[in-house]
Amino acid sequence: MTNPLLSDWHGPFGLPPFDAIKDADFAPAFEAGLAQGRAAIAAIAGNPEAPSFANTIEALEQADALLDKVGGVFFNLSGSDSNPAREALQRDLAPKLSAYSSEITSNAALWARIDDLWQRRDALGLSPEQARVLMLYHRMFVRAGAALDKAGSDRMAAVKSRLATLGTEFTQNLLADERDWFMVLDDLAGLPDFVVDTARAAAKERGLEGHVITLNRSLIVPFLQYSTRRDLREKAYEAWGKRGANGGATDNRAIAAETLALRHERAALLGYPNFAAFKLEPEMARSPDKVRDLLMRVWEPAVAKAGEDATAMEELLHADGFAGPLEPWDWRFYAEKRRKALHDFDEAALKPYLSLDAMIEAAFDVAHRLFGLTFTPLDVPLYHPDARAWDVTRDGRHMAVFIGDYFARPSKRSGAWMSTFRDQSAMAGEVRPIVVNVCNFAKGDPALLSWDDARTLFHEFGHALHGMLTDVTYKFISGTSVARDFVELPSQLYEHWLEVPEVIETHAKHWQTGEPMPLDLREKLKGAATWDQGFATVEFLASAIVDLEFHDGPPPADPMQKQAEILESIGLPHAIRMRHATPHFAHVFAGDGYSSGYYSYMWSEVMDADAFAAFEEAGSAFDPETAKKLESFILRAGGSEEAEELYHKFRGAMPGVEALLKGRGLIAA
Repeated sequence: MTNPLLSDWHGPFGLPPFDAIKDADFAPAFEAGLAQGRAAIAAIAGNPEAPSFANTIEALEQADALLDKVGGVFFNLSGSDSNPAREALQRDLAPKLSAYSSEITSNAALWARIDDLWQRRDALGLSPEQARVLMLYHRMFVRAGAALDKAGSDRMAAVKSRLATLGTEFTQNLLADERDWFMVLDDLAGLPDFVVDTARAAAKERGLEGHVITLNRSLIVPFLQYSTRRDLREKAYEAWGKRGANGGATDNRAIAAETLALRHERAALLGYPNFAAFKLEPEMARSPDKVRDLLMRVWEPAVAKAGEDATAMEELLHADGFAGPLEPWDWRFYAEKRRKALHDFDEAALKPYLSLDAMIEAAFDVAHRLFGLTFTPLDVPLYHPDARAWDVTRDGRHMAVFIGDYFARPSKRSGAWMSTFRDQSAMAGEVRPIVVNVCNFAKGDPALLSWDDARTLFHEFGHALHGMLTDVTYKFISGTSVARDFVELPSQLYEHWLEVPEVIETHAKHWQTGEPMPLDLREKLKGAATWDQGFATVEFLASAIVDLEFHDGPPPADPMQKQAEILESIGLPHAIRMRHATPHFAHVFAGDGYSSGYYSYMWSEVMDADAFAAFEEAGSAFDPETAKKLESFILRAGGSEEAEELYHKFRGAMPGVEALLKGRGLIAA
């Protein structure tokens, strides 16, 4: 029988034939992809013709076509619908794919061709996009160790291989802890109906009667907000905080220590003083000092605001008859109590107006009004019954396929993300992207979102637009292939449209009655918009600062001790912990994507506040000229220019941190 991963996909829009793909198909498909890639690289490196952009760089763009095709399916499924067979193959693949990558970047003949083109770049007559792609390829090879001697190259390959294995182990350990833990709930005191319903659905999913609390954020956070059982809140919170640090086979602490040591060695091989200096060089921030300056400028007012809130909540704790200080498992409960008292705002009253389907339609409607996109449901086989797909068009032109996979399940890693099954490119004919958003919302009938959930949906859809609207020639710079501290701009910017009054008026309707959200509830929502931002900012910054300090200096022998020392030195309040403690800090240790880069969300927030102000200055959140500039210079451009240049073209100048502080309510507007 033909392996469907190795055949041409002639179905609608070239979608993977999910209904025909079996787990057993992946291993032979990867072997075929690696063999084809090695043959292509050998042909490029051994080409007797003089190096040209076409026979070297464009040839490299096509060398991994089959591997990209197979990997696009496998790695998306591994994150969103894992199983033992996929986890085993992922562990087996990690060192193999790392070795293949090292073979390419340590190929002396291939590197000589790229370097030759780089040295002659001014005489090649390249287009601006080609010049950019050549620079990025040259930089990638240098940073991968192509210019090292053989001993250095061999050691670099070994380091990268081990890091790939460690990242896979970290991810799978975390998934196992999140999948296996649950707490049977016999006392529902204080829990609103939507939490009770979600806890019942979580129990049913595990084949149990009654109700359970899991480590899914969309369930555990509202439980911590509403449960009057302080002892159960503590038990659930501590389990949440100990993911990856429970001892035994799934403990991630030793993995984190080894990862930090190997990253430092990798940077040293390339002549950098530490991994942060290496990692930040191509980003907008450029240096650890600039990142630290941003984080600490926000830290002081955030801690001050959190301290005021903690004092007020501790009084409520004592009034409830509990002695001692406010604890981390108390914060969300008493913050919710204060919000209800001060703003007469109860999030449970909000959720009936935020059904998942309504918020999806809201995100689509905003994209239509801004960019002219239309979303038509597709009836096609997908990889899981919960996933759904749409054909994205503009003026009759197919732009992308968009897949939404919104519900939490034990086989899905935590968090929310955007990915692609296929990237946009135009080098060998127009190839339109297949983009997926994956979330972990609690399942319900219907699924009702919290305000934070709705923001997450808009956030990930902003990433999706970056992938769907991109219009470049080379996939190397397509979509979200941009500086790490720029990639969050489209996503965080898109969140602003959720708060636009006409969007709420149109789409936030009661799931049963169809009535729009009452004006008084909208006003309460607006009044509570910056509620508890001291806490939210501090827990984020604590993680970002620890990430930076881990990598800006010698690697710590004991990351947990180093984490404690860093948090003590900056004065982390007792009742707030890191948003992501080291053993479950997947952004940083499941791969090096956000290592030394967790600050990126805040760096981008400085820009997103300023970017949305461009629409406000134009007089409308849907101003067509501003939307056209946003698409042209941010969403369509991909990585075709330096991020700062693209932002300057859109906005004219880089913003300061004040807009962020005002937007979070940390300083007076």
